[in-house]
Amino acid sequence: MDQEPTDGPPSPWGRRAHGRHEARRYRRGDRGRRDPRSHHDQGDGRVHQGDQRGRSHQSDQSNQSNQSDRSDQGHWDQRVHGGHPDRWDRWDKARAAGWLPWRSTVVIAVVVVAGSGFAARGQTDREALDAAGRALMLLGAAPLLFRHRWPVPVVFGVVAVTLGYLAAGYPYGPVFALVAVACFAAVVHGHRTAAAWALGLLWAGHLLLAHWLYRWLPPVGDGPAPWGQELPAAAFAVAVLAASEAVRVRREQRAQLRAGRAAAERRRADEERLRIARELHDVLAHSISVINVQAGVGLALLDSDPEQARSALTTIKAASREALGEVRQVLDTLRAPGAAPRTPAPGLDRLPELVEQAAAAGLTVTVETGGPPGPLPPGADLAAFRIVQEALTNVVRHSGSRTARVRIAHVSGVLALTVDDDGPATGTEEGGSGNGLAGMRERAAALGGTIEAGARPDGGFRVHAVLPVRPTHRTGPVGPAGSEEAP
Repeated sequence: MDQEPTDGPPSPWGRRAHGRHEARRYRRGDRGRRDPRSHHDQGDGRVHQGDQRGRSHQSDQSNQSNQSDRSDQGHWDQRVHGGHPDRWDRWDKARAAGWLPWRSTVVIAVVVVAGSGFAARGQTDREALDAAGRALMLLGAAPLLFRHRWPVPVVFGVVAVTLGYLAAGYPYGPVFALVAVACFAAVVHGHRTAAAWALGLLWAGHLLLAHWLYRWLPPVGDGPAPWGQELPAAAFAVAVLAASEAVRVRREQRAQLRAGRAAAERRRADEERLRIARELHDVLAHSISVINVQAGVGLALLDSDPEQARSALTTIKAASREALGEVRQVLDTLRAPGAAPRTPAPGLDRLPELVEQAAAAGLTVTVETGGPPGPLPPGADLAAFRIVQEALTNVVRHSGSRTARVRIAHVSGVLALTVDDDGPATGTEEGGSGNGLAGMRERAAALGGTIEAGARPDGGFRVHAVLPVRPTHRTGPVGPAGSEEAP
Protein backbone atom coordinates (compact mmCIF):
# COMPACT_ATOMS: atom_id res chain seq x y z
CA MET A 1 0.00 0.00 0.00
CA ASP A 2 1.29 3.45 -0.88
CA GLN A 3 2.39 5.57 2.03
CA GLU A 4 1.91 9.27 2.37
CA PRO A 5 5.14 11.29 2.25
CA THR A 6 6.10 12.70 5.61
CA ASP A 7 7.48 16.00 4.35
CA GLY A 8 4.63 17.10 2.10
CA PRO A 9 0.91 17.79 2.35
CA PRO A 10 -1.23 14.63 2.59
CA SER A 11 -3.35 13.56 -0.35
CA PRO A 12 -7.14 13.86 -0.19
CA TRP A 13 -7.35 10.11 0.47
CA GLY A 14 -4.86 10.40 3.32
CA ARG A 15 -6.74 13.34 4.82
CA ARG A 16 -10.01 11.43 4.63
CA ALA A 17 -8.56 8.35 6.33
CA HIS A 18 -6.90 10.51 8.96
CA GLY A 19 -10.21 12.26 9.64
CA ARG A 20 -11.98 8.92 10.11
CA HIS A 21 -9.26 7.77 12.50
CA GLU A 22 -9.50 10.99 14.52
CA ALA A 23 -13.31 10.71 14.65
CA ARG A 24 -13.10 7.12 15.99
CA ARG A 25 -10.54 8.17 18.59
CA TYR A 26 -12.68 11.18 19.60
CA ARG A 27 -15.76 8.98 20.03
CA ARG A 28 -13.82 6.52 22.18
CA GLY A 29 -12.54 9.40 24.31
CA ASP A 30 -16.07 10.78 24.64
CA ARG A 31 -17.38 7.44 25.83
CA GLY A 32 -14.68 7.34 28.46
CA ARG A 33 -15.46 10.87 29.62
CA ARG A 34 -19.19 10.26 29.65
CA ASP A 35 -19.00 7.26 31.96
CA PRO A 36 -19.89 9.12 35.19
CA ARG A 37 -22.78 10.89 33.52
CA SER A 38 -23.99 7.67 31.89
CA HIS A 39 -24.25 6.00 35.31
CA HIS A 40 -26.33 8.95 36.44
CA ASP A 41 -28.55 8.57 33.39
CA GLN A 42 -29.06 4.88 34.09
CA GLY A 43 -30.05 5.64 37.64
CA ASP A 44 -32.69 8.05 36.38
CA GLY A 45 -33.99 5.67 33.74
CA ARG A 46 -37.58 5.91 34.91
CA VAL A 47 -37.56 9.67 34.65
CA HIS A 48 -36.13 9.47 31.12
CA GLN A 49 -38.71 6.89 30.08
CA GLY A 50 -41.47 9.03 31.50
CA ASP A 51 -40.23 12.05 29.56
CA GLN A 52 -39.65 10.18 26.28
CA ARG A 53 -43.03 11.00 24.79
CA GLY A 54 -42.68 14.65 25.77
CA ARG A 55 -39.24 14.82 24.16
CA SER A 56 -40.40 13.23 20.93
CA HIS A 57 -43.38 15.57 20.86
CA GLN A 58 -41.18 18.63 21.36
CA SER A 59 -38.33 17.67 19.00
CA ASP A 60 -39.80 19.36 15.92
CA GLN A 61 -40.67 22.47 17.90
CA SER A 62 -37.14 22.57 19.34
CA ASN A 63 -35.59 22.38 15.86
CA GLN A 64 -37.83 25.16 14.62
CA SER A 65 -37.00 27.24 17.69
CA ASN A 66 -33.25 26.76 17.13
CA GLN A 67 -33.55 27.78 13.49
CA SER A 68 -35.56 30.83 14.51
CA ASP A 69 -32.96 31.76 17.12
CA ARG A 70 -30.16 31.51 14.55
CA SER A 71 -32.15 33.63 12.13
CA ASP A 72 -32.84 36.24 14.81
CA GLN A 73 -29.14 36.27 15.72
CA GLY A 74 -28.24 36.88 12.08
CA HIS A 75 -30.66 39.79 11.87
CA TRP A 76 -29.24 41.16 15.12
CA ASP A 77 -25.69 40.97 13.76
CA GLN A 78 -26.81 42.86 10.65
CA ARG A 79 -28.42 45.55 12.76
CA VAL A 80 -25.35 45.91 14.95
CA HIS A 81 -22.83 46.01 12.10
CA GLY A 82 -24.90 47.96 9.63
CA GLY A 83 -25.63 44.99 7.34
CA HIS A 84 -21.96 44.18 6.51
CA PRO A 85 -18.82 43.12 8.43
CA ASP A 86 -16.88 45.89 10.07
CA ARG A 87 -14.05 46.79 7.70
CA TRP A 88 -12.09 48.55 10.41
CA ASP A 89 -12.20 45.40 12.54
CA ARG A 90 -10.80 43.33 9.67
CA TRP A 91 -8.11 45.94 9.03
CA ASP A 92 -7.03 46.07 12.69
CA LYS A 93 -6.92 42.27 12.98
CA ALA A 94 -4.90 41.93 9.78
CA ARG A 95 -2.48 44.65 10.86
CA ALA A 96 -2.05 43.00 14.28
CA ALA A 97 -1.26 39.70 12.52
CA GLY A 98 1.64 41.28 10.61
CA TRP A 99 -0.21 41.82 7.33
CA LEU A 100 1.39 44.21 4.82
CA PRO A 101 -0.86 46.31 2.54
CA TRP A 102 0.94 45.30 -0.64
CA ARG A 103 -2.14 45.38 -2.90
CA SER A 104 -2.98 48.99 -2.10
CA THR A 105 0.70 49.94 -2.29
CA VAL A 106 1.04 48.45 -5.77
CA VAL A 107 -2.11 50.25 -6.92
CA ILE A 108 -0.84 53.56 -5.54
CA ALA A 109 2.53 53.10 -7.21
CA VAL A 110 0.98 52.29 -10.60
CA VAL A 111 -1.41 55.25 -10.39
CA VAL A 112 1.38 57.66 -9.40
CA VAL A 113 3.75 56.52 -12.17
CA ALA A 114 1.07 56.47 -14.87
CA GLY A 115 -0.48 59.75 -13.73
CA SER A 116 2.88 61.49 -13.63
CA GLY A 117 3.46 60.42 -17.25
CA PHE A 118 0.26 62.16 -18.28
CA ALA A 119 1.03 65.22 -16.11
CA ALA A 120 4.48 65.57 -17.72
CA ARG A 121 2.93 66.25 -21.14
CA GLY A 122 1.67 69.65 -20.01
CA GLN A 123 4.88 70.69 -18.21
CA THR A 124 7.41 71.18 -20.98
CA ASP A 125 9.47 73.52 -18.80
CA ARG A 126 10.32 70.65 -16.42
CA GLU A 127 12.72 67.77 -16.91
CA ALA A 128 11.42 64.87 -19.00
CA LEU A 129 10.22 61.96 -16.93
CA ASP A 130 12.87 59.30 -17.51
CA ALA A 131 13.73 56.01 -15.85
CA ALA A 132 15.45 57.78 -12.94
CA GLY A 133 12.30 59.80 -12.24
CA ARG A 134 10.13 56.68 -12.31
CA ALA A 135 12.62 54.94 -10.03
CA LEU A 136 12.33 57.81 -7.53
CA MET A 137 8.53 57.47 -7.53
CA LEU A 138 8.77 53.72 -6.93
CA LEU A 139 11.33 54.39 -4.19
CA GLY A 140 8.82 56.74 -2.55
CA ALA A 141 6.01 54.17 -2.84
CA ALA A 142 8.04 51.29 -1.37
CA PRO A 143 7.97 52.56 2.28
CA LEU A 144 4.16 52.64 2.15
CA LEU A 145 4.25 48.86 2.65
CA PHE A 146 5.21 49.58 6.28
CA ARG A 147 2.98 52.60 6.89
CA HIS A 148 0.93 50.72 9.51
CA ARG A 149 3.92 49.32 11.39
CA TRP A 150 6.22 52.35 11.45
CA PRO A 151 4.12 55.34 10.32
CA VAL A 152 6.52 58.06 11.54
CA PRO A 153 9.69 56.87 9.73
CA VAL A 154 7.62 56.14 6.64
CA VAL A 155 6.10 59.63 6.40
CA PHE A 156 9.49 61.35 6.78
CA GLY A 157 11.08 58.92 4.32
CA VAL A 158 8.40 59.58 1.70
CA VAL A 159 8.77 63.33 2.17
CA ALA A 160 12.54 63.06 1.69
CA VAL A 161 12.16 61.06 -1.53
CA THR A 162 9.54 63.52 -2.80
CA LEU A 163 11.88 66.46 -2.16
CA GLY A 164 14.60 64.60 -4.08
CA TYR A 165 12.16 64.09 -6.97
CA LEU A 166 11.30 67.80 -7.01
CA ALA A 167 14.99 68.80 -6.71
CA ALA A 168 15.72 66.75 -9.84
CA GLY A 169 13.33 69.02 -11.74
CA TYR A 170 10.76 66.35 -12.60
CA PRO A 171 7.12 67.38 -13.24
CA TYR A 172 4.65 68.11 -10.52
CA GLY A 173 1.64 65.82 -10.26
CA PRO A 174 0.46 62.63 -8.53
CA VAL A 175 3.77 62.24 -6.70
CA PHE A 176 2.21 64.24 -3.87
CA ALA A 177 -0.30 61.39 -3.41
CA LEU A 178 2.52 59.37 -1.83
CA VAL A 179 2.90 62.06 0.85
CA ALA A 180 -0.86 62.21 1.36
CA VAL A 181 -1.11 58.44 1.96
CA ALA A 182 1.86 58.43 4.36
CA CYS A 183 0.45 61.40 6.33
CA PHE A 184 -2.97 59.76 6.44
CA ALA A 185 -1.50 56.60 7.98
CA ALA A 186 0.50 58.60 10.53
CA VAL A 187 -2.52 60.66 11.66
CA VAL A 188 -4.84 57.66 11.82
CA HIS A 189 -2.34 55.88 14.07
CA GLY A 190 -2.20 58.89 16.40
CA HIS A 191 0.97 60.63 15.16
CA ARG A 192 -0.59 63.94 14.21
CA THR A 193 2.42 66.01 15.26
CA ALA A 194 4.80 63.92 13.15
CA ALA A 195 2.50 64.22 10.13
CA ALA A 196 2.28 68.01 10.57
CA TRP A 197 6.08 68.30 10.86
CA ALA A 198 6.52 66.15 7.74
CA LEU A 199 4.13 68.33 5.71
CA GLY A 200 5.82 71.45 7.06
CA LEU A 201 9.20 70.04 6.01
CA LEU A 202 7.85 69.32 2.52
CA TRP A 203 6.46 72.84 2.17
CA ALA A 204 9.65 74.49 3.48
CA GLY A 205 11.78 72.35 1.16
CA HIS A 206 9.59 73.29 -1.79
CA LEU A 207 10.01 76.98 -0.91
CA LEU A 208 13.79 76.61 -0.93
CA LEU A 209 13.81 74.69 -4.18
CA ALA A 210 11.37 76.96 -6.03
CA HIS A 211 12.68 80.37 -4.84
CA TRP A 212 16.37 79.99 -4.06
CA LEU A 213 18.06 76.70 -5.02
CA TYR A 214 16.58 76.63 -8.52
CA ARG A 215 19.73 78.40 -9.84
CA TRP A 216 21.86 75.31 -9.25
CA LEU A 217 19.26 72.63 -9.97
CA PRO A 218 17.70 71.31 -13.17
CA PRO A 219 16.16 72.20 -15.49
CA VAL A 220 18.81 74.54 -16.90
CA GLY A 221 17.63 78.12 -17.26
CA ASP A 222 14.71 77.67 -14.88
CA GLY A 223 13.44 80.79 -13.12
CA PRO A 224 11.82 81.31 -9.72
CA ALA A 225 8.33 79.92 -9.23
CA PRO A 226 5.49 82.39 -8.74
CA TRP A 227 4.57 82.97 -5.13
CA GLY A 228 0.94 82.44 -5.94
CA GLN A 229 1.44 78.67 -6.23
CA GLU A 230 2.40 78.46 -2.54
CA LEU A 231 -1.19 79.07 -1.52
CA PRO A 232 -2.47 75.87 -3.23
CA ALA A 233 0.49 74.00 -1.70
CA ALA A 234 -0.47 75.16 1.79
CA ALA A 235 -4.12 74.34 1.12
CA PHE A 236 -3.08 70.84 0.04
CA ALA A 237 -1.20 70.30 3.32
CA VAL A 238 -4.13 71.56 5.40
CA ALA A 239 -6.61 69.41 3.44
CA VAL A 240 -4.50 66.28 3.97
CA LEU A 241 -4.27 66.90 7.70
CA ALA A 242 -7.99 67.71 8.02
CA ALA A 243 -9.12 64.64 6.08
CA SER A 244 -6.79 62.37 8.03
CA GLU A 245 -7.97 63.82 11.33
CA ALA A 246 -11.61 63.33 10.34
CA VAL A 247 -10.97 59.66 9.57
CA ARG A 248 -9.06 59.24 12.84
CA VAL A 249 -11.91 60.75 14.86
CA ARG A 250 -14.44 58.55 13.10
CA ARG A 251 -12.33 55.47 13.83
CA GLU A 252 -12.14 56.41 17.52
CA GLN A 253 -15.89 56.91 17.63
CA ARG A 254 -16.44 53.52 16.04
CA ALA A 255 -14.04 51.92 18.49
CA GLN A 256 -15.84 53.56 21.42
CA LEU A 257 -19.17 52.43 20.00
CA ARG A 258 -17.94 48.85 19.69
CA ALA A 259 -16.51 48.94 23.21
CA GLY A 260 -19.79 50.36 24.52
CA ARG A 261 -21.79 47.65 22.76
CA ALA A 262 -19.49 44.96 24.11
CA ALA A 263 -19.73 46.38 27.65
CA ALA A 264 -23.52 46.58 27.38
CA GLU A 265 -23.67 42.97 26.18
CA ARG A 266 -21.49 41.85 29.08
CA ARG A 267 -23.59 43.85 31.51
CA ARG A 268 -26.82 42.36 30.18
CA ALA A 269 -25.30 38.88 30.31
CA ASP A 270 -24.19 39.43 33.91
CA GLU A 271 -27.59 40.75 34.92
CA GLU A 272 -29.34 37.84 33.22
CA ARG A 273 -27.00 35.36 34.89
CA LEU A 274 -27.64 36.89 38.31
CA ARG A 275 -31.39 36.92 37.70
CA ILE A 276 -31.43 33.26 36.72
CA ALA A 277 -29.20 32.38 39.67
CA ARG A 278 -31.61 34.14 42.04
CA GLU A 279 -34.61 32.39 40.53
CA LEU A 280 -33.00 28.96 40.70
CA HIS A 281 -31.76 29.54 44.24
CA ASP A 282 -35.16 30.68 45.50
CA VAL A 283 -37.01 27.83 43.82
CA LEU A 284 -34.61 25.05 44.74
CA ALA A 285 -33.76 26.24 48.26
CA HIS A 286 -37.42 26.42 49.29
CA SER A 287 -38.56 23.18 47.68
CA ILE A 288 -35.53 21.13 48.69
CA SER A 289 -35.81 22.41 52.27
CA VAL A 290 -39.38 21.12 52.39
CA ILE A 291 -38.28 17.84 50.82
CA ASN A 292 -35.42 17.51 53.31
CA VAL A 293 -37.69 18.01 56.32
CA GLN A 294 -40.36 15.65 55.01
CA ALA A 295 -37.77 13.02 54.12
CA GLY A 296 -36.53 13.10 57.71
CA VAL A 297 -40.09 12.76 58.99
CA GLY A 298 -40.77 9.86 56.62
CA LEU A 299 -37.62 8.01 57.66
CA ALA A 300 -38.40 8.50 61.36
CA LEU A 301 -42.02 7.28 61.04
CA LEU A 302 -41.58 4.65 58.35
CA ASP A 303 -41.92 1.73 60.82
CA SER A 304 -43.95 3.26 63.65
CA ASP A 305 -46.50 5.29 61.67
CA PRO A 306 -46.62 4.26 57.99
CA GLU A 307 -49.62 6.49 57.31
CA GLN A 308 -47.78 9.60 58.46
CA ALA A 309 -44.76 8.50 56.41
CA ARG A 310 -47.02 8.20 53.38
CA SER A 311 -48.25 11.76 53.98
CA ALA A 312 -44.62 12.95 54.11
CA LEU A 313 -43.85 11.22 50.83
CA THR A 314 -46.93 12.83 49.26
CA THR A 315 -45.65 16.24 50.33
CA ILE A 316 -42.23 15.43 48.86
CA LYS A 317 -43.86 14.50 45.57
CA ALA A 318 -45.87 17.73 45.42
CA ALA A 319 -42.87 19.91 46.35
CA SER A 320 -40.61 18.22 43.80
CA ARG A 321 -43.25 18.57 41.07
CA GLU A 322 -43.56 22.30 41.76
CA ALA A 323 -39.77 22.74 41.82
CA LEU A 324 -39.41 20.89 38.52
CA GLY A 325 -42.07 23.08 36.94
CA GLU A 326 -40.44 26.33 38.02
CA VAL A 327 -36.94 25.14 37.06
CA ARG A 328 -38.26 24.09 33.64
CA GLN A 329 -39.79 27.54 33.26
CA VAL A 330 -36.41 29.19 33.93
CA LEU A 331 -34.57 26.82 31.60
CA ASP A 332 -37.10 27.41 28.82
CA THR A 333 -36.09 31.06 28.75
CA LEU A 334 -32.49 30.00 28.18
CA ARG A 335 -33.43 27.81 25.22
CA ALA A 336 -35.75 30.42 23.65
CA PRO A 337 -34.73 33.97 24.72
CA GLY A 338 -37.57 36.44 24.51
CA ALA A 339 -40.29 33.79 24.27
CA ALA A 340 -43.35 34.20 26.45
CA PRO A 341 -43.46 31.82 29.45
CA ARG A 342 -46.13 29.14 29.61
CA THR A 343 -47.05 29.93 33.21
CA PRO A 344 -47.58 33.31 34.91
CA ALA A 345 -44.98 34.77 37.20
CA PRO A 346 -45.53 34.00 40.89
CA GLY A 347 -46.75 36.80 43.10
CA LEU A 348 -48.23 37.46 46.52
CA ASP A 349 -51.46 35.86 45.31
CA ARG A 350 -49.63 32.55 45.77
CA LEU A 351 -48.76 33.29 49.37
CA PRO A 352 -51.27 30.68 50.65
CA GLU A 353 -49.27 28.03 48.79
CA LEU A 354 -46.14 29.07 50.68
CA VAL A 355 -48.04 28.84 53.94
CA GLU A 356 -49.25 25.32 53.07
CA GLN A 357 -45.76 24.18 52.09
CA ALA A 358 -44.31 25.62 55.29
CA ALA A 359 -47.00 23.85 57.30
CA ALA A 360 -46.08 20.58 55.58
CA ALA A 361 -42.50 21.18 56.76
CA GLY A 362 -43.72 21.68 60.34
CA LEU A 363 -43.71 25.50 60.34
CA THR A 364 -46.87 27.38 61.31
CA VAL A 365 -47.11 30.70 59.47
CA THR A 366 -49.52 33.51 60.27
CA VAL A 367 -50.12 36.25 57.71
CA GLU A 368 -51.19 39.80 58.58
CA THR A 369 -51.99 42.51 56.04
CA GLY A 370 -52.32 46.24 56.55
CA GLY A 371 -53.32 49.15 54.39
CA PRO A 372 -55.54 49.13 51.34
CA PRO A 373 -54.41 46.20 49.16
CA GLY A 374 -54.17 46.84 45.44
CA PRO A 375 -52.56 45.50 42.29
CA LEU A 376 -48.77 45.57 42.33
CA PRO A 377 -46.30 46.05 39.49
CA PRO A 378 -45.24 42.62 38.24
CA GLY A 379 -41.60 43.16 39.20
CA ALA A 380 -42.46 44.19 42.76
CA ASP A 381 -44.99 41.37 43.06
CA LEU A 382 -42.43 38.76 42.02
CA ALA A 383 -39.72 40.23 44.26
CA ALA A 384 -42.08 40.30 47.27
CA PHE A 385 -43.04 36.65 46.73
CA ARG A 386 -39.42 35.54 46.42
CA ILE A 387 -38.35 37.51 49.50
CA VAL A 388 -41.08 35.94 51.63
CA GLN A 389 -40.28 32.51 50.16
CA GLU A 390 -36.58 32.82 50.97
CA ALA A 391 -37.28 34.17 54.47
CA LEU A 392 -39.58 31.23 55.29
CA THR A 393 -37.02 28.83 53.81
CA ASN A 394 -34.38 30.23 56.14
CA VAL A 395 -36.71 29.75 59.12
CA VAL A 396 -37.22 26.09 58.17
CA ARG A 397 -33.52 25.47 57.65
CA HIS A 398 -31.79 27.62 60.27
CA SER A 399 -34.26 28.31 63.11
CA GLY A 400 -35.47 26.17 65.97
CA SER A 401 -38.78 28.03 66.01
CA ARG A 402 -41.82 26.27 64.56
CA THR A 403 -43.78 29.48 64.09
CA ALA A 404 -43.29 32.49 61.83
CA ARG A 405 -45.20 35.71 61.22
CA VAL A 406 -45.53 37.50 57.89
CA ARG A 407 -46.76 41.09 57.84
CA ILE A 408 -47.58 42.87 54.58
CA ALA A 409 -48.30 46.59 54.68
CA HIS A 410 -49.31 48.88 51.77
CA VAL A 411 -48.45 52.44 52.81
CA SER A 412 -47.77 55.62 50.79
CA GLY A 413 -46.56 54.02 47.60
CA VAL A 414 -44.35 51.36 49.20
CA LEU A 415 -44.80 47.74 50.10
CA ALA A 416 -43.37 46.76 53.50
CA LEU A 417 -42.70 43.08 54.19
CA THR A 418 -41.71 41.71 57.59
CA VAL A 419 -40.99 38.07 58.38
CA ASP A 420 -40.32 37.21 62.06
CA ASP A 421 -39.50 34.03 63.89
CA ASP A 422 -38.83 33.51 67.58
CA GLY A 423 -35.61 31.51 67.19
CA PRO A 424 -33.26 30.31 68.45
CA ALA A 425 -30.89 29.67 65.54
CA THR A 426 -30.01 26.00 65.15
CA GLY A 427 -26.42 26.75 64.09
CA THR A 428 -26.59 24.24 61.20
CA GLU A 429 -26.04 25.18 57.59
CA GLU A 430 -28.25 22.43 56.11
CA GLY A 431 -26.26 22.60 52.91
CA GLY A 432 -26.98 26.30 52.41
CA SER A 433 -24.75 28.34 50.14
CA GLY A 434 -25.18 31.66 51.96
CA ASN A 435 -26.61 33.36 48.87
CA GLY A 436 -30.18 33.72 50.10
CA LEU A 437 -29.79 37.08 51.85
CA ALA A 438 -27.61 38.39 49.02
CA GLY A 439 -30.31 37.42 46.52
CA MET A 440 -32.99 39.19 48.55
CA ARG A 441 -30.87 42.36 48.72
CA GLU A 442 -30.28 42.24 44.96
CA ARG A 443 -34.00 41.91 44.28
CA ALA A 444 -34.81 44.85 46.54
CA ALA A 445 -31.99 46.99 45.13
CA ALA A 446 -33.12 46.30 41.56
CA LEU A 447 -36.43 47.99 42.40
CA GLY A 448 -34.85 50.83 44.36
CA GLY A 449 -35.87 49.30 47.70
CA THR A 450 -34.05 48.28 50.85
CA ILE A 451 -33.89 45.18 52.99
CA GLU A 452 -32.70 44.58 56.54
CA ALA A 453 -32.06 41.15 58.00
CA GLY A 454 -30.65 40.31 61.41
CA ALA A 455 -31.20 38.94 64.87
CA ARG A 456 -33.74 40.58 67.16
CA PRO A 457 -32.81 41.57 70.71
CA ASP A 458 -35.21 38.96 72.12
CA GLY A 459 -33.42 36.12 70.30
CA GLY A 460 -35.52 35.81 67.14
CA PHE A 461 -34.69 36.79 63.57
CA ARG A 462 -36.33 39.42 61.38
CA VAL A 463 -36.32 40.17 57.67
CA HIS A 464 -37.76 43.58 56.79
CA ALA A 465 -38.02 44.74 53.16
CA VAL A 466 -39.35 47.99 51.73
CA LEU A 467 -40.17 47.98 48.02
CA PRO A 468 -41.33 51.11 46.16
CA VAL A 469 -44.50 50.38 44.19
CA ARG A 470 -47.08 52.27 42.20
CA PRO A 471 -50.57 51.01 41.47
CA THR A 472 -50.78 49.34 38.09
CA HIS A 473 -52.58 46.56 36.30
CA ARG A 474 -51.09 43.39 34.85
CA THR A 475 -51.38 44.44 31.25
CA GLY A 476 -47.70 44.72 30.39
CA PRO A 477 -45.76 42.29 28.26
CA VAL A 478 -44.39 39.16 29.81
CA GLY A 479 -40.67 39.28 30.42
CA PRO A 480 -38.05 36.56 30.68
CA ALA A 481 -38.36 33.68 33.10
CA GLY A 482 -41.99 34.34 33.61
CA SER A 483 -41.60 37.81 35.09
CA GLU A 484 -43.89 40.44 33.69
CA GLU A 485 -42.88 43.99 32.98
CA ALA A 486 -44.89 47.02 33.83
CA PRO A 487 -46.31 48.87 30.84
